[in-house]
Parts: sequence; C-alpha cells; structure tokens
Amino acid sequence: MTTYKSTPLYGGALICDLPASFADVSAIRQVPDNQEVYIDKDGFTSIIFDITERFGKPGTSPEIDGAALTAHLEDLVGDDIDRAKVWNTTPTLFSRLDKDIPAYTLIATVSPQGADAGDGRSSTKTDFTAIILTLVRLEREKTDLLITINVPHIKGEYDDEDVDLQLGKQGKLIGDAVDYASKIWETFKVKDWGLFNEV
Repeated sequence: MTTYKSTPLYGGALICDLPASFADVSAIRQVPDNQEVYIDKDGFTSIIFDITERFGKPGTSPEIDGAALTAHLEDLVGDDIDRAKVWNTTPTLFSRLDKDIPAYTLIATVSPQGADAGDGRSSTKTDFTAIILTLVRLEREKTDLLITINVPHIKGEYDDEDVDLQLGKQGKLIGDAVDYASKIWETFKVKDWGLFNEV
C-alpha cells in the first residue's frame, strides 16, 4: 500500500498528496518556474505539474477541450507522436475544485524510436513509456494545468506478461500510476489563485 504525504507545490499555492517515495527534482537540478517535478526514489516513474497558457478557443465543449488535450499530448511527446497511442480518454472530477472546471485524463503509450531504444550509453532499454496526462482547463485564468505521470517500462523492471492495454491489462506500474493520479484528483487544491497570474 502506497503511503502519501501532503505536498505543497509552487511555494504552497497548490497542494496535493503525492507518494512519500517521490522526491522533488528541484533539490538536485533546475526546474522551470512553471513546473514542479517529482520522481520515484525507488523506480523510474515521474509526476510533473506544468502551468501553461490555455490552448484553443474560448469556452468548453468536447471538441474545444479535446483539441487542447491532443495539442498538449503532441507538445509533450514531440517527434514521438507517430509512435504514441491513446488508449483511453475520460472526463475527470477533482474533489476539491469547482465541478464546473473541466478536466480530462488520457492514458497513452509511446514506443521508443528504432528497434533498439537504448542510446548506447546505458544498459537500460525502454520497451515503452506509459503516460497518464490530466488536463485542467482554467479559462478565467487563461491557463491549462497539466499533470503528467510518466511510467517508463524498462526491460527486466516489469513483468511484460502483465501488460496488454489492448486487453485491458495495465500491469503493476501503470496500476500504481493510476492510483497516484486518483489520489491527486482527490486531494488537489488551489490555495492561491494569484499563482496563475505570476507564472
């Protein structure tokens, strides 16, 4: 069972529960002001909070918000978009945000380029990376808040027989990441809305 701790983000302007085993990356390297990055001390999974300019037309609808979610995914994976597959997209409810604030979550996978994903410098080979991307649309603040959980699946670090998204088998790593996302949706709170004017 995962232990969580209440974690202040952006100097305490936002707060949510994150797994206790995750460390703040800014303690070891520079992180852009609009991001908060946490990485699993016991694995390879990362959680990234990213405050970005709101994408697309004013208003909210499945078309407007879907286009924004797609654009953010494309921005996230860059040139790897041709090797990305979206498995599921769903509206998302945050327990501590106004229910009128639209939010959506997708689960996608990105396969590495070429037959050998290793870069020659390390012995690890990534089979694929699972991405759980949650988009919170803050129209009044002209902001899109992205919460991305990256789950690299490295050969030898997971049981590949447990993972077949086509058959609905997520495996332990993706299952854990879905639990992390659910905890964020349940505990995420904006304490200072002025943050979105600063970043």
